Amino acid sequence: MTAIQELQGALGAKVSLNETVLEHHSHDEGFHLAAMPDAVVFAESTQDVATTLRICNEHRTPVVAWGVGTSLEGNSTPIYGGVSLDLSRMDKVLRVGPEDLDCTIQPGVRRKQLNEALAEYGLFFPVDPGADASLGGMASTGASGTTTVKYGAMKELVLGLTVVTAAGEIIQTSRRARKTSAGYDLTHLFVGSEGTLGVITELNLRLFGIPEVIAAATMQFPSVRDAVNGVIEVIQFDLDVARIELIDSDAVRVVNAYSNSGLPEQALLLLEFHGSPETVEISIAAVYEVLARHGGTGFTRTTDEGERRRLWQARHDAAIACKAMIPNSRIFSTDVCVPISRLADCIEQTQEDLASENIVGPIVGHVGDGNFHVLLAVNPDNHEAVLVLERFHARLVARALSMEGTCTGEHGIGIGKLQFLIDELGEQTVSVMAQIKRALDPNGILNPGKIIADRFFESIAVR
Repeated sequence: MTAIQELQGALGAKVSLNETVLEHHSHDEGFHLAAMPDAVVFAESTQDVATTLRICNEHRTPVVAWGVGTSLEGNSTPIYGGVSLDLSRMDKVLRVGPEDLDCTIQPGVRRKQLNEALAEYGLFFPVDPGADASLGGMASTGASGTTTVKYGAMKELVLGLTVVTAAGEIIQTSRRARKTSAGYDLTHLFVGSEGTLGVITELNLRLFGIPEVIAAATMQFPSVRDAVNGVIEVIQFDLDVARIELIDSDAVRVVNAYSNSGLPEQALLLLEFHGSPETVEISIAAVYEVLARHGGTGFTRTTDEGERRRLWQARHDAAIACKAMIPNSRIFSTDVCVPISRLADCIEQTQEDLASENIVGPIVGHVGDGNFHVLLAVNPDNHEAVLVLERFHARLVARALSMEGTCTGEHGIGIGKLQFLIDELGEQTVSVMAQIKRALDPNGILNPGKIIADRFFESIAVR
């Protein structure tokens, strides 16, 4: 009996072999090549996940966890076939603890869904990667996004997990206490592991009170360096800002063309402030003073909810706007992060690289923490164009690493950045990661071929 036959016997209609369903689970939103799974399992409980992993581990059949498919580095693509384990039906908010500012949810709960459920308690979960991703997927890739500068990323806000191991065992990484010295920090071993060490089936998350006032602001600058130097000073003075996003002049033009935003076509900072009326006013005045010293002009602000959402939607539309410029294209993901003191250098050198190669590459970034993206799109069938962008991407990563940065601030390694992880941390460090992988997943069934290059983990799973 094959693994899929055994799964059908154990889980019945939760196992799908439908071609349309298989195709949907064969790729994410990035440009990397699709790969069809042999079956899709729609798990509805932790026990379903445990059953799936136990059977697949016995048959050495690959299992790739699936949330919504919004990843960009092939993180959830089943490159060796096997089972795509769809967790989207596990979408319950199990508990909200207003007194403790935490909640427990299943992995298929999506970001907007969670905040709608929390609103009645006057609470919200702040991590905003742009896409309406699943929280399980956001934890698995170590997502962050626009609000990290104030609230932190998933690594800071996941308090504990329920995880199913490769062998089908169910473990809890932590209790609900806010701090612990009890043993190894397994919670943060699994956060960012992209489903290569275990499958997350419950998350305990830290929450925050909805601010009394939320104000958005914009300011234009003569150059990216002026804008970034202003941001550096804001961060060094520890001024209270919830979001600081850079949109370079090329990105503003693309967004204006796509969504008629009407933004001034200069380097732009988009900011947001959270707090009481008094604290927001103080923060805005202090940040304005700093940014004006660095050439900032045209300062505008609003507390109108509709206007604020329109501004942030323009920022989130940037990647889609770039994709719309090229027929039949997919997003070519870039994502580097450097110490904030080197950010202006890295962006300027990247702009020079783009110009010398005649590549259209608008830049946006979570500049409060040194993270930025070059917005690229490519038709995957245009192999010459793909090669041009791959070479540019390699230079971008090398530039970030030379400035003591990282090859990915938030997208993860997946299949797109395997070699870059080795360049960043070295063979010995990645070998340690491979030892952890081998200890927790000796048969190599969990999302094989991701994060750890195959040569570090010889027992590659087979169908």
